[in-house]
Amino acid sequence: MAPPKKLKKAKRKAKDSSKCNSSTETRTAESQASDNDWWYSFWHKNYDSGPDVPIEEDEAFKFFFRVSKKTFEYICNLVREDLISRPPSGLINIEGRLLSVEKQVAIALRRLASGEAQVSVGGAFGVGQSTVSQVTWRFIESMEERARHHLRWPEPERVEQIKSELEAKSGLPNCCGAIDATHIIMTLPAIESSDDWCDQESNYSMFLQVIVDHQMRFLDIVTGWPGRMTISRLLKCSGFYKLCESGKRLNGLLKVSADGAEVREFLVGNSAYPLLPWLMIPYEGKELSPPMSTFNAKHRALNLIATRALSQLKGAWRILHKVMWRPDKHKLPSIILVCCLLHNIIIDNSDELHPNVMLSSHHDAGYKEHICQQIDSHGDTMRENLCRHLHLSLLTANK
Repeated sequence: MAPPKKLKKAKRKAKDSSKCNSSTETRTAESQASDNDWWYSFWHKNYDSGPDVPIEEDEAFKFFFRVSKKTFEYICNLVREDLISRPPSGLINIEGRLLSVEKQVAIALRRLASGEAQVSVGGAFGVGQSTVSQVTWRFIESMEERARHHLRWPEPERVEQIKSELEAKSGLPNCCGAIDATHIIMTLPAIESSDDWCDQESNYSMFLQVIVDHQMRFLDIVTGWPGRMTISRLLKCSGFYKLCESGKRLNGLLKVSADGAEVREFLVGNSAYPLLPWLMIPYEGKELSPPMSTFNAKHRALNLIATRALSQLKGAWRILHKVMWRPDKHKLPSIILVCCLLHNIIIDNSDELHPNVMLSSHHDAGYKEHICQQIDSHGDTMRENLCRHLHLSLLTANK
């Protein structure tokens, strides 16, 4: 089923000083028609581009750009002032008109969402490779500044809500989120191909570390570090680690466990992370006691939230999932940040991704998990307290 025909442009009215208001309304209608034209032109070119493309218009829009039309309008309004006041040179389409803000945002979103080459993205919109490059970077620069409020550590009231939701899911009190990391794979020119960026799987990559809440919303990210690092080293290089170690983060009210022990605020992470007073990892070993196995099961349920968030991020914004061709390592962190901001904007606007864009595999498929051997004694005590708390809570519930 083909999409509907393009909207007809509003007819020009004869110029008449006595009909100034009518002329203004006509120009507005023409502008709106032009803004809508880019979508119908794009859809006509791409509606049969693959078996997964939805037939219904709104779902097709979400499939191609990852957001609903309502969220798309919100994003356009975020960056509109920047894209209008400081447009890059040469942004003229084949019809000789300056690209609308809506079309510029669509080009940038499609580039990030598809991960396709700039030539391919440009062909879908009737613009050149250089235009796609300029538009995408201007969009990223604007989003970095205008959308920052969508990614920040939550206020105390919100933290309490997160802890309540996570405890209801797992039975673990005072958990503030889950942490995980992924590799953004890239190719590098021979002149830049140093061992620093070559990771354990012989890929050139850049790390992204995220902390997520119960909604898979990013609360904190760290990126820009070489993939050769270990995950535990990445953690210790982060500002979040320094804040926690200095008592300025995860420093909320203590809770009391089922047997009267104190439980501080903490995160959950996989075995690649160290065991710290504020970072809980699962027990290792084949012969675990029933309480330890219960803790691991509850821990796994929470840690899976971060794993799924990264799989969703890479599935939605495929530029992070495909091998990036010779990216500017100084600009790549900005691209990663903006994809994370878009991830949060979708959640904050109660939007949902089209199910066909999700990754079917792990976000770091092909990478083996390395186990960190660092165990802090206070962290070990904290984990034991949580383990006993779960065990006693289950005994009480089963009576």
